[in-house]
Amino acid sequence: MGAKAVTTLTDSRLAANQVNGSFQVIDQIMGRYVKMVKQLVGSFDQFTIKQIPRSENKRSDALCKLASTCFDHLSKKVLVEVLRERSIDEQQVNILTPAGPTWMTPLREYLQRGVLPEDHDEARKIRIKAPSYAMVNGELYKKGFTSPWLKCLDQAKGREILQEVHSGQVGAHEGARALTGKVLRIGVYWPTIHQDAL
Repeated sequence: MGAKAVTTLTDSRLAANQVNGSFQVIDQIMGRYVKMVKQLVGSFDQFTIKQIPRSENKRSDALCKLASTCFDHLSKKVLVEVLRERSIDEQQVNILTPAGPTWMTPLREYLQRGVLPEDHDEARKIRIKAPSYAMVNGELYKKGFTSPWLKCLDQAKGREILQEVHSGQVGAHEGARALTGKVLRIGVYWPTIHQDAL
């Protein structure tokens, strides 16, 4: 968010003093949290952490009680995210292999760098199709005159969406024509959408 001076308020005297260095960190897990906080603090010009008494912390106590209460009788609910993993635990990172060329590759190459395929017929097709597409923030979109622009997807991702729309939690097992229309209304596109829906 760009903040350079941060003041943190906590009702935990232990946490505040361990970060400040007034208290010694004995617990190994707490030590990893303190180490992570000190790394993050380095990105600020000014950082302070203060312990405030519970009596002066009525607003956050009220928020805690609100978050733990269910309001089934109201139309709006307080959304609570439960963190199941500690932020200090290292997570497994899978190495992604770059995807091969898709139907979008020649269009992207032409729109971004003006590069056309070697084949004369393919180059002609790309030049004819290109005005119907646009690049926005590195993403390819199919332009629409009477409809919103559609984000272009590769066929594999498109089939995942078709499967979810057809028979997922909100699926209605429509026919190909209705299914194609529903997917287009979501705002995505790929050239074989109708054949894939069939």
